[in-house]
Amino acid sequence: MKTTKIMLATINDVKEFVNIVMAYDFDVDLISGRYAVDAKSIMGIFSLDLSKPIELNAHTDDADAFLGKIKQFIV
Repeated sequence: MKTTKIMLATINDVKEFVNIVMAYDFDVDLISGRYAVDAKSIMGIFSLDLSKPIELNAHTDDADAFLGKIKQFIV
């Protein structure tokens, strides 16, 4: 599992991020405080506090290509 922090500042960031995550077959979770949501769920992401960085957990051992695709969101 790979863990990093991301920031989704705008609605377009969320839409672009979800489109990228949907292309991968492994699970990706976003954790903010005590809440965890599926990163493939736009509604789930909007239920989080997007004003601060969110922890991302990618459930795969080979996340290099995925992290390269989302590098603009990594803080």
